[in-house]
Amino acid sequence: MLRGHRDLKVFQLAYKLAMQIFRESRAFPKEERYSLTDQIRRSS
Repeated sequence: MLRGHRDLKVFQLAYKLAMQIFRESRAFPKEERYSLTDQIRRSS
């Protein structure tokens, strides 16, 4: 039984992908941190 949006499979997959993108973007060069990284994180 679903009790909220967090129980939806699509939400769980999207959240997992967003966290993966966040972890991967930490490895970007320092000069890219505030431009490219910010754009990628906001779009995810």
